Formats: sequence, C-alpha cells, structure tokens
Amino acid sequence: MESPDSVYVSSPEAHPKRSAASNEALDAGDMEMPTTYIKFLVSNAAAGSVIGKGGSTINDFQSQSGARIQLSRNHEFFPGTSDRIIMISGKDEDVLKATELVLNKLLSEIQSEEGDDVDFRSKVRLVVPNSCCGAIIGKGGATIKSFIEDSQAGIKISPQDNGYLGLSDRLVTLTGSFDEQMRAVELILSKLSEDSQYLHLLNAPFSYPAYNTVNYGLNGAGVKLQNGKDDRSSSVTIGVADEHIGVVVGRGGRNIMEISQVSGARIKISDRGDFMSGTSDRKVTITGSQRAIQAAESMIMQKVASVYEK
Repeated sequence: MESPDSVYVSSPEAHPKRSAASNEALDAGDMEMPTTYIKFLVSNAAAGSVIGKGGSTINDFQSQSGARIQLSRNHEFFPGTSDRIIMISGKDEDVLKATELVLNKLLSEIQSEEGDDVDFRSKVRLVVPNSCCGAIIGKGGATIKSFIEDSQAGIKISPQDNGYLGLSDRLVTLTGSFDEQMRAVELILSKLSEDSQYLHLLNAPFSYPAYNTVNYGLNGAGVKLQNGKDDRSSSVTIGVADEHIGVVVGRGGRNIMEISQVSGARIKISDRGDFMSGTSDRKVTITGSQRAIQAAESMIMQKVASVYEK
C-alpha cells in the first residue's frame, strides 16, 4: 500500500535514504550509485500494472535490469495531466533495460484491451528539465532532427511557456512503434547524460505540490480542493534534507518568514536530530488553509531545488 508520507514508492523491500523530498531508495549496498536517470509519465490507471500485486512486477523489473524504479504516489500528477511520474535511475544500460521492460508492460496492457495495432498510436512522454532541452534540440534544431531521422520516431518538445508558474520541466513526446520509441529514448538519454546539470538534478525534489488537487492532512486523508478554495485549517508535514534546511530558513530566518507571510501558512521546522521516520530529513510542518499549504510547500520545494540549479 502506498504511504501518503512518501513522494515516490517502489518495491516494498526498499529502504529509505536521505533526499530532499523523502523519497524511498535502496541502501547503498543494494545498488551502485546511479550514473543517469529518466522520467516519464504513466496514466494513474496503468500504474498498478507496473507495480504489480504486492510490488511483484516492479520488484521483478528492478531485479532484471539492476536499475532503481520509482513511481509517484497516487494522485501525485504531473501538472496539467492526470498522469503519475516514473523515475528510473542507475547505470545507462540498466536504465534503458528497465525503461524497455516498463514501456513494454504498458504497451502489452493497452494491446490486450484495444488490439495489436495500438503500437503505432501509443506515445511516450518524457519529463526533461527545461534547462536541458537545448541539448536535445541542438543548434538550429540539428540534434532533434538527427534523432528523428535515426529513430524514425516523432519527437515533440512542449512549449517553455506552459502556464504553470515555477514549473521547470517540459514534456518530450515520442510517437511511433515500440522499437522507434526505444531508439529515441536511447538517443535522448545519451545526450542528456552528457549534461552535468541534468545529472545534478538526479536528487532534486520531483513532486509538484502546488499543481495537484489533493493534499494530505495529519491522518493521511486526502482533501480535494473545490474551485481552488478551502478555508479549513489543516497541517501537512514534509521532509527536507538536513543539509538543505539552511536555504529554507535563510539568513536570520528571512526566507521562512517571507514564505510564511506570502503564503499565509504557519511553518515549523523540527529540532536538529528530529527526523522523518527512517530518513535524515527534518520535519517541516505547514499549517493553514489548503491554499496556504500548497503555496508554502511549493515555495519551500523551489528553495531546495535552487540548490541543485546553481
């Protein structure tokens, strides 16, 4: 069962490690440090087929590939969609193997419902940092044109101006047959892996709290916003890596006071040594209306993300 306290879920056996958004991950002894990663979208309905009963499918894919597979929690969607985010990390060849396993599983599920010819109508939507899209496009569009010619897949990058303030990711949509899509993934991943900034964003927060319609209160129950308004007061506790608390607080508490004033939420940070269960993340408790909580959480995550963008 997925816990509302963790941003990403994977195999039930996974042990937590330190991260800015309290992501679950394997102990260092369980896998080598990842050298690259890839993120793409999966519909909420199809996510269950990737996880499998009791996590059996995602466990199997991790074992076969050697890569780490993480899936955003239920109702944690990419802005403007109803799709969850899958992140696969590890060595280059392991990431490609795991991506192939996951995409093939998703395709087989669709084919079983809609017929074999769905292969040519399917699409893969990669999540790529805006700052790294230039490498995929290339000078005068030369790189993306070469990728299209090589893979024979359609490759389209969403506009930078997406209407979501503060969103720093864009969607790269791949269309074509399964083999064409996988070749495009291979080419794009190879190019992104050459970008040091892309690799630095591996451990950056990858939830989108300000853009989703469900938040979790103290009891973990979802509260859906109606027309963007909900004045009932509640609390949400998120985890922020201990080493990043300073950037959230700011010199003399300037940042956290500003976040509190702008959002209208009350923010309390746990004492040193008081961590989220099973992590080395400090507890940041945000109290106020749902609108205030969303705004404060978004600003906190942006402060933490700024560490990785420098």
